Amino acid sequence: MSKAIRVAIFGAGPAGIYAGNILANSYENVTIDLFDLLPAPYGLIRYGVAPDHPRIKGIVNSLHEMLDSGNIRFFGNVEFGKDITLDDVRDHYHAVIFATGAIKDAQLNIPGIDLDGSYGAADFVSWYDGHPDVPRTWPLNAEKVAVLGNGNVALDVARMLAKQADDLLTTDIPANVYEGLKASPVTDVHVFGRRSPASIKFSPIELRELGEVKDVDIVLYDEDFPDGWFNEDAEGVTNQHRVMARVLESWREREQTGAKRRLHLHFWSKPVAITGENGKVAGMQFERTAPAEGAAGEGVNGKVVGTGDLRTYDLQAVYRAIGYWGSVLPEVPFNHESGVIRNQGGRVVDGDDNRVAGLYATGWIKRGPVGLIGHTKSDAMETIENLVADAPSFADPATPDTDDLLAKLSARGVEYVTWQGWQGLNAHELSLGAAYGPVPSRPHNAEGTVEVPRERVKVVDRAEQVRISRAAQ
Repeated sequence: MSKAIRVAIFGAGPAGIYAGNILANSYENVTIDLFDLLPAPYGLIRYGVAPDHPRIKGIVNSLHEMLDSGNIRFFGNVEFGKDITLDDVRDHYHAVIFATGAIKDAQLNIPGIDLDGSYGAADFVSWYDGHPDVPRTWPLNAEKVAVLGNGNVALDVARMLAKQADDLLTTDIPANVYEGLKASPVTDVHVFGRRSPASIKFSPIELRELGEVKDVDIVLYDEDFPDGWFNEDAEGVTNQHRVMARVLESWREREQTGAKRRLHLHFWSKPVAITGENGKVAGMQFERTAPAEGAAGEGVNGKVVGTGDLRTYDLQAVYRAIGYWGSVLPEVPFNHESGVIRNQGGRVVDGDDNRVAGLYATGWIKRGPVGLIGHTKSDAMETIENLVADAPSFADPATPDTDDLLAKLSARGVEYVTWQGWQGLNAHELSLGAAYGPVPSRPHNAEGTVEVPRERVKVVDRAEQVRISRAAQ
């Protein structure tokens, strides 16, 4: 029989849950405790995916089954480095897996980036997803807005800014977010990418959904689409790229409807500077780019260079969606150049690449914020395979007892939330949705509206989340 081991996981998003599930299924004698900073599980699925993405959020159902199986114990509202230290972990567990993700915005060092009206997309996403640790209000007072980036987060931000608030009532959007978006005066949302339209990093489903938003005209510019702009035989081109190229071409042929809101897609545009007046964003300057000499400019990975052609746009707000960045964890080796925990195959190493016994990483905090949710499974598999291989050499903890650790948390005033507590909060949010009553929905490619029920309404306040959860447990 294999050695009995105890493993703590920090981060209850897909990366942490997948890692726990794979470990439970690949090592017969293991106890797994899953901790999260927030009272609710699911990480970016709950707080990083736009509320109008029910298909993506369907992943919650499988994550729920993994946690509900009893193989993994969940404890929310617990912060690593504050409520639980690394010494605590070593006292109670053989090993720890960090799956804390990447939730900060990557920096963009250009003039004007700190002006009032210049925002990180991650902060905006947290706001519209009802994250309990961000302000309840957002300054939606701009008529013309720029979104920087050509990935799915950029599309989410642009779509949420352009979409009519009433069309979000069928989702779990919090009341404060609905009211904020409802009052937004935005007329034009401009999405800028540095490279060609053949190099976009969107997924086809995200791109198609953008074209289905009611009362919004998609605007493309002919200068961004020279003859032969897409070579389907170029290196790196996949069926997904071909689908997206067809979508873009279909939009070029669309007639403008005169909608109150317009969503502009710009390519070959490198950010140069944000301009301001009285400390506030007033515009932005871009440099037109072109394929680098000798580069496959028409391919999906063609490098670009600046042309010296500068363009200025009148804007009142700028959202940068150019990537996420990991956060430093106390006493855990961190690579500040790439924003990840130092590791080799998920095994944590120090600055000299020496193994740190019993410490592991998975997900974005391991490899950086790249790939879709599905990539998280294979990523976790590598980490777990290495952990299982190391298990025979693990040093035994001094106090291999979860109840002892929970007693310490209680003594420290930590109001931790259990799986039973989350189920209580989940049921409460579902009841709020049922009590809200039917709301009008405007299905795509259909005239008129239909009445549909709201599935849930999120509880936003952290203290209220904890109160409801603790009462249920």
